Amino acid sequence: MTTYLLKRLLNSIAILWGVVTLLFVLFSLIPGDASRLLVGQRSDKKSMELIQKDLGLDQPKSIQYLAFLNDLSPISIHSTDSLSLFFLAKAKYGEPATVNVGNMVVAFKAPYLRRSYQNQKNVSEIIAETFPNTMVLAIAAMVFASALGIFLGLVCGLHKDSWFDKGALVFTSFGMSLPSFFAAILIAWLFAYKLGDYTGLSLTGNLWEIDDFGNGPYLKLQNLILPALTLGIRPLAVVLQLTRSSLLDVLSQDYIRTARAKGLNMRQIVWRHGLKNSLNPVVTGISGWFASMMAGVIFIEYIFGWKGLGYVVVDALNSYDMPVVAGCVLTISLVFIVVNLFVDFAYTLIDPRIQLS
Repeated sequence: MTTYLLKRLLNSIAILWGVVTLLFVLFSLIPGDASRLLVGQRSDKKSMELIQKDLGLDQPKSIQYLAFLNDLSPISIHSTDSLSLFFLAKAKYGEPATVNVGNMVVAFKAPYLRRSYQNQKNVSEIIAETFPNTMVLAIAAMVFASALGIFLGLVCGLHKDSWFDKGALVFTSFGMSLPSFFAAILIAWLFAYKLGDYTGLSLTGNLWEIDDFGNGPYLKLQNLILPALTLGIRPLAVVLQLTRSSLLDVLSQDYIRTARAKGLNMRQIVWRHGLKNSLNPVVTGISGWFASMMAGVIFIEYIFGWKGLGYVVVDALNSYDMPVVAGCVLTISLVFIVVNLFVDFAYTLIDPRIQLS
């Protein structure tokens, strides 16, 4: 178990390092000047040079890359000269614990995601404000897709080739091929615009809202319905298909025939043996889609005005606010890694034959 956890931890660090490196390379290739965003179009050359020096943009790309890694690492190393001590300033790292090692300073801190070019706010604060909204939306969509998908998959598996089964297969083909942004526009137009008087649903809205008089915030769960439904359509189709296929495969096994020969009815066979043993591929599908939801949620949040990570990423891309984009992408990558690690442990609970070794 310890060896497995250590290997997974090293793999996770390697993946994050790859993501960080790819982000730095991509942002280095994108044309634009961050200093001009900070000082405006009518600034003098001297002000731009000072900002570039403050951000480290006047340094070679290799030095900028090392500084980027140093900021993100929980353990950063700096020389004791006055210029490098700026990186330990309270405005940047807070008040990190430091240890002097010769002519170097080792700082122990939270990862520093830098500041937004637009409002000079810490990216970590922006993520802390919006990430819970994205997680609420993703979890609601995944609960909807998992519960309904497993139920419909069981019905289809137990009634193979029925009209219901054939209709569900048509739905899965349609659901998996439907782009998220198109589904969001279609659902918003139908249920919020055309049928809004009957459904009581709005085109845009957040989980917590303030009224026109400044009172609140008030919890408005109805604003969660449309984006969660839209986000859950594709994983619903996948979970349904996986549950149906896996259940049919399990029901054809020898031990199922033995259970039938012993006189167990179909309900007992499915609940005691078939369902649990058919959930492994379903759990894999759910975990993969939950992680990928963090990418698909970008379009849906922007269309429905849901103030989460996706909404922030689109705004940051429109304004060339690369620190915000990088921080959000790293957060999504970390969620992907944590979800997949959790699924490995879930396998052992579902199927005792699987061991983490």
